Amino acid sequence: MNNEYTNNQLINEINALRKEKNAVILAHYYQPGEIQDIADFVGDSLQLAQQAAATDADVIVFCGVHFMAESAAILSPDKVVVLPDPQAGCPMADMVEPNRLREEKAKHPGIKVVCYVNSSAEVKAESDICCTSSNAEKVVDSLGNDDILFIPDGNLGRYIAAKTKRAIQFWPGFCPTHHRLAQTDILNKRKEFPKAKVLVHPECREEVWQEADYVGSTAGIIQYAVNSPDQEFIIGTECGILHELSKRCPRKKFHMASEYMICPNMKKVNLEKVRYSLRNLEPIVSVSDEIRKKSISALEKMLAVK
Repeated sequence: MNNEYTNNQLINEINALRKEKNAVILAHYYQPGEIQDIADFVGDSLQLAQQAAATDADVIVFCGVHFMAESAAILSPDKVVVLPDPQAGCPMADMVEPNRLREEKAKHPGIKVVCYVNSSAEVKAESDICCTSSNAEKVVDSLGNDDILFIPDGNLGRYIAAKTKRAIQFWPGFCPTHHRLAQTDILNKRKEFPKAKVLVHPECREEVWQEADYVGSTAGIIQYAVNSPDQEFIIGTECGILHELSKRCPRKKFHMASEYMICPNMKKVNLEKVRYSLRNLEPIVSVSDEIRKKSISALEKMLAVK
């Protein structure tokens, strides 16, 4: 009871501060359920980038990980962007460094760098165009016959190469949460739930997405489950998605492909940290003018792809 009372108190304070500061709260589908419930908008990386670019709020409270807040700061330089937990990083983003990327580009003059948004602003500044798992296929198609280096997620790159029938060079990066899902996990769950459709994220390994009935972004997986006549699903992405799935499809059954599909960084934000961020307008995430000018082109090109 005390817990519930405290949460209600926190939510009331957050709502009052949100109004006072003219703030918008954006949350990723992988955030804890209580954070998704207080957000003005919940989405995947592409949807959140679109919201950050379009908002007329003065303050953006980004409930996600650091690269997402950075992208919001790049797209909305006139806004105050705060990340409730500054330690909420992304291991995949750390797998590509600007210097190493510059070295690789020098080896392949003229190559186009397609940069997954799960990357730092400095890396985006060295890239030609960004993409998310929602629009990566369209982004690659938009480049015609250019040679492509896909960074940093090799798993997503291999999936897009298979979809587009393109020869693509891959960076040796990956999402630890999705990468740990194995083919045996899918096969075992299929035996346990033979009527269930398997829906997985393209950040998973090739051996995993080849077993799936549907491969798509977080938003894509949700939409597939909503529209499908099937009633039972095995889910191969971060477990935070279950919160939205249960709200949108309360009569359908969802089984996680593995109990280990949890991103510790996505679970660092809580109600207390959101209240603190709104009250104090910190920790602020900012991008230098030099890096912003270089990186915004790659993000805007991504948002322009239809």
